[in-house]
Amino acid sequence: MNKKRMLGALQLATILAAGSLTAIDAAYAQTPATVFNQSDRALPGDVRVARAQDSVTLDWPSGQGERAQLTLSLDPAKPLVRAISIAGKTVLGDVDPAGVITVGTRDLKQGWTVFFDNPRNRSFESFPLRLARSDISVRAEGGYTKVIVGGATAGPFAGTYQFTIYPGSRLVRAAMVMSTQRGATAYTFDAGLTAAASAPLPWKSIAYTDMSNQIVRREAGASSTPATSPKVRARMIVAEGTNGGALGIVPPPHQFYYPLDYANNDNSTWYGRDYRELRGRTGFGLRQTLEGDRRYVPWVNAPPGTMQDMGVFYLPDGGDAATTTQAALAYTRNDSFKPLAGHRTFTSHYHVEHTEEFLNRQRFQQSTGVPDGLESPAFIKRFKDMNVEIVHLAELHLSKESLDRAGDRLTLLKTMHAETARLSDDRLLLLPGEEPNVHLGGHWISFFPKPVNWTLDRKEGQPFVENDPVHGKVYHVGSEDDVLKLMEAEQGLMWTAHPRIKSSFGFPDAHRHTPFFKSDRFLGGAWKAMPADYAQPRLGSRVLDTLDDMNNWAAKPSERKYAPGEVDVFQISDESELYAHMNVNYLRLDGPLPRYADGWSSVLGALRGGKFFTTTGEVLIPEFTIDGAKSGEEVAFGQNMVRAKIEWTFPLAFAEIVSGDGNKVYRDRIDLSDGAPFGTRTIEKRVNLRGRKWARIEVWDVATSGAYTPPVFQKSN
Repeated sequence: MNKKRMLGALQLATILAAGSLTAIDAAYAQTPATVFNQSDRALPGDVRVARAQDSVTLDWPSGQGERAQLTLSLDPAKPLVRAISIAGKTVLGDVDPAGVITVGTRDLKQGWTVFFDNPRNRSFESFPLRLARSDISVRAEGGYTKVIVGGATAGPFAGTYQFTIYPGSRLVRAAMVMSTQRGATAYTFDAGLTAAASAPLPWKSIAYTDMSNQIVRREAGASSTPATSPKVRARMIVAEGTNGGALGIVPPPHQFYYPLDYANNDNSTWYGRDYRELRGRTGFGLRQTLEGDRRYVPWVNAPPGTMQDMGVFYLPDGGDAATTTQAALAYTRNDSFKPLAGHRTFTSHYHVEHTEEFLNRQRFQQSTGVPDGLESPAFIKRFKDMNVEIVHLAELHLSKESLDRAGDRLTLLKTMHAETARLSDDRLLLLPGEEPNVHLGGHWISFFPKPVNWTLDRKEGQPFVENDPVHGKVYHVGSEDDVLKLMEAEQGLMWTAHPRIKSSFGFPDAHRHTPFFKSDRFLGGAWKAMPADYAQPRLGSRVLDTLDDMNNWAAKPSERKYAPGEVDVFQISDESELYAHMNVNYLRLDGPLPRYADGWSSVLGALRGGKFFTTTGEVLIPEFTIDGAKSGEEVAFGQNMVRAKIEWTFPLAFAEIVSGDGNKVYRDRIDLSDGAPFGTRTIEKRVNLRGRKWARIEVWDVATSGAYTPPVFQKSN
């Protein structure tokens, strides 16, 4: 090395990062060294940066009276992650971030808001993450600290690799933050940590929780065999360190999973050598299935130029795989929904098709009672384990041939009513419901406050209602007018299933001027995180935008609309990865759970009155008012005080007060990046709502999980 290059290397090794934003061409150990840049502003939350000759360490308070450390190498010839430590003790080190992006092509016949697409059936290609590590920058972003590593590429994607540190938490978010100019791109990504296959393994074992809820350990030798993808509980995989401690790789619990019809457990982790495009490497991590449920498998949207934030979390722990898993599950409340005083958890839109299975098993078993194997279906236990208290089904969503084989419609309804009554108890209220998809246009959901018998194909001359000698009162509907008459007669509710996507593409917009849509019997449209787009800071913008549009359309109070959450999955087994696809509605219902025999009009009343909030589970909004008025209520708009009591698990990102004036939608953002995980607080903000028709609130966390409320409305004359 000549004197000039040696001098450059020495200068680089002694530069302090403060204020340095200039690229430096230098060498270190015969390899172009990584430039380190740090803002001269103090980092929030007592995050400290220490620069050594060939590394940089970030040290932060990680909760429980301890500090954590992330040490990165500035020598590109060495693994980027020199150490992840707790209280100065290395949990895992000498590893590199790894990623694989699989790039396919979207069918844009219906634009980007699409589910019925299968890029897996067209040509696609997978690319490994390449990380040139040209520079490393540290900067504050709100209350958090980002470490940005330059020179990240994967096929047509290019950008950076980013670590985010959350003071008060051990979590470190690790993300490929990249965009592509390629048109019509749909993609999946895998992520993890690897070491050279020829190097000593930096962990003593890889561990995960299997389908029997047992921790399985693969010792170092086994973890370096050809890569495999086991089925796991809790969506995570753990490396146990050679000197104690463990590190889990944990996905954002809902964002990571693109929407599917079946909530299958699709082997979403991997470990071993030569995983996919990571040749010559051994490692462990998370994966997105390419095949999904082998129905419609839409992958993730990447519109050209959008910055796709493909992130997972590292969770270091001082214990072992069991304590790391327990710590990770705390962020999803152990994959359940927290009980809240004055609220009941309600979930909707399940195609478990218990009715059809019940009748078919009866026929095959030649029995008249409860068929063997259906005494207590698996979905009942799953809901109870998750503290889901009220479940609204969407049965009979099958082909005409399948339904005819099971029985005539009135027999199907009689069975559904009898079975939902049998399977309900003081912990779970299982309610009949359908996705009828006739007469109104698009797909829609029906919901009645008690069992109702009705047919869908009223014949010419057939009465609208009659008394059947076997089934009692039976309604016959043959038009949208009949559907509305039925809903008014029985005080039922209907709403658009998956608005603006799937078979509701173009709805409810197409029937916004119809009498049934303007009726107070038409609730609105249901919310689900679909489609997937990792450039979005929130989930389910499709429906939140629909909710805002519907209330801007409303000309009078009876036309106000709501958007309760829906899940829309088929069949639930012991193995289903249900929580990832779940959301739930917290209804404001006092007293005990309604008894099936007494009817459940209070459930429909809470929905129709906007007396609920919807959440993925991690963020709760137990109280929300505007000048004292709760969601679904009215208040005079002007200079109003918006208050919301919130609870959360993952560190928070932001809240938005969303309002509309009949034409435009307005957003007042509140930065919430100043708090640790697992907290409660009250948001208070005075907002000018003069001229607005409605206002509501959303709260989102760093995992893109969140919650939102129905609106409060301008006081009517």
